[in-house]
Amino acid sequence: MPTLVNYSGDDEFYSGGSCYSSSPMDLGCLLSVGSNAYPPSKRARISSQFDIRGSSFEQEKKASIEVLPEECLFEIFRRLHGGKERITCASVSKKWLMLLSSIRPSEKEIPKSDDTEMTTGDEDQKETDGFLTRSLEGKKATDVRLAAIAVGTSSRGGLGKLSIRGSNSFHGVTNLGLSAVARGCPSLKALSLWNVSSIGDEGLIEIAKGCPLLEKLDLCQCPSISSKGLIAIAENCPNLTALNIESCPQIGNEGLQAIGKSCSKLQSISIKDCVLVGDHGVSSLLSSASSALTKVKLQALNITDFSLAVIGHYGKAVTSLVLSGLQNVSERGFWVMGNAQALKSLISLTITSCRGTTDVSLEAIGKGCTNLKQMCLRKCCFVSDNGLLAFSKAVGSLESLQLEECNRVTQSGIIAALSNCGAKLRSLTLVKCMGIKDIVAGEPMSSPCTSLRSLSIRNCPGFGSASLAVVGKLCPQLRTVDLSGLYAMTDAGILSLLESLEDGLVKLNLSGCVNLTDEVAVAAARLHRETLEVLNLDGCRKITDASLEAIAANCLFLRELDVSKSGITDSGLAVLSCTEQVALQVLSISGCSEVSNKSLSSLKRMGQSLLGLNLQHCTAISNRSVELLIESLWRCDILA
Repeated sequence: MPTLVNYSGDDEFYSGGSCYSSSPMDLGCLLSVGSNAYPPSKRARISSQFDIRGSSFEQEKKASIEVLPEECLFEIFRRLHGGKERITCASVSKKWLMLLSSIRPSEKEIPKSDDTEMTTGDEDQKETDGFLTRSLEGKKATDVRLAAIAVGTSSRGGLGKLSIRGSNSFHGVTNLGLSAVARGCPSLKALSLWNVSSIGDEGLIEIAKGCPLLEKLDLCQCPSISSKGLIAIAENCPNLTALNIESCPQIGNEGLQAIGKSCSKLQSISIKDCVLVGDHGVSSLLSSASSALTKVKLQALNITDFSLAVIGHYGKAVTSLVLSGLQNVSERGFWVMGNAQALKSLISLTITSCRGTTDVSLEAIGKGCTNLKQMCLRKCCFVSDNGLLAFSKAVGSLESLQLEECNRVTQSGIIAALSNCGAKLRSLTLVKCMGIKDIVAGEPMSSPCTSLRSLSIRNCPGFGSASLAVVGKLCPQLRTVDLSGLYAMTDAGILSLLESLEDGLVKLNLSGCVNLTDEVAVAAARLHRETLEVLNLDGCRKITDASLEAIAANCLFLRELDVSKSGITDSGLAVLSCTEQVALQVLSISGCSEVSNKSLSSLKRMGQSLLGLNLQHCTAISNRSVELLIESLWRCDILA
């Protein structure tokens, strides 16, 4: 008989025959568990009138079971003390399963003998621990499976985490299934509901009543759940520490106010795209839970400057703050948030698509958030060099700066930020900043940023060789460089950077830099031979076997190499494979049309150390060669 908790078949499994088939005494033994509910005459009649002759006996026995009213079965089932007994009975039929899942812990009869009491006590302890995690997705998410989980996990450590994503359109999860979990899984600590329109307040209220230990609640695209369900959670789950609400159009200010009032342990809150949520809900939540709230994420909400002012005044414990798509917040809101001087504990700040983020408000944030270490600005179209300069002067502990689609920022602002944050800044990332153009020759140099270890400039088409040469001189201690998508970059800029670095590169990503030649790869292999571990030349079509030869001769510690869509051939791979000092773990030659079946032996030799190999779109390598490689390199994941 399948273990109920791991059941993954169709719902019809539960409509099968009885699991007691050896003799009529089995059924009598089962009924004796609930002997207090039945007169002796009924037990005698059941055990004496069966004709034990093949299928006719099975049919008569099944009919005898089904004829019992649910009230009688309930009295029997609530007296089952062992987990195995409950699972066995639940496997008889869907009716028995659903009836067992409807029994609350308070309705189960506690045995009176010492031995049985000890056993039951151990099981109760397991139920409250909440060790198990279950996830249902798509058509596998049904009420029957939830009922099976509720019955089956109680004797296996107790259900601790449950995730439901999507739902079966015909027999999907409803309030009934969630209620079964609420009754059978009191140890539940984390619940995630994504895109489940058939679950409403009734199911969530049952969870609130039956699972008082709940700590994390994640509701995404649940249109039938309103503030009423959230209020029930607030009133019954005082241990709630994390709440995520996304695209729930019925949840509004009342629910958040209840959470703020009752859940004093709340540490993390994330609210996104909830049309009924406004200033009253957000401000009440933040001001009430300010002592414990450390992570706040507000996205696409109809809040105004008032909410940001509340964050600035009451967010003394907030360490991570994400503000995105707040179209009704002006410059004044961000300015007040910074000048309120309460965000002293803030370490990470991310602002995306907020028109109120200007040069003035950015300077105020820099002055007010004195311990800020990570700053990310995305699509902040009103931030310019002046704001970035003022921010970099005001903030004193910044370690990571990321700018994405901030098109008013130019090289001057970037260099000024590097110079002012030179003491602690370790990472700089620029993505799709179209305002960056190659720097004018003769511009005065700034103070070096000796702390910077990671530089990522991706898809900034105006960033050229001259700018990179200046950055190389300003940041001589770089260890990781990502210049992917800079199709205008030439050998001169990369060579200048490689020669400026003092401690040696560990990771170099030049993917999409289509104008680079072997000269760059040879220089990287020669200048950083003792430190280079990752080299990405994907899409560098002018790279040839000369680069592989230089890598084979110099790179002692290279672990990952990507030369996809380049000009390498079988000869280059042969040279690379014959070098014992290079022990690659990941190799990608995707789209290399000059690599053929002749490289089979070379790839097998490298396979002694390879864990990953990408052969996709290598049209000159046959399917048979790929099959032979898969057979030989059994430790290696091969994409073909």
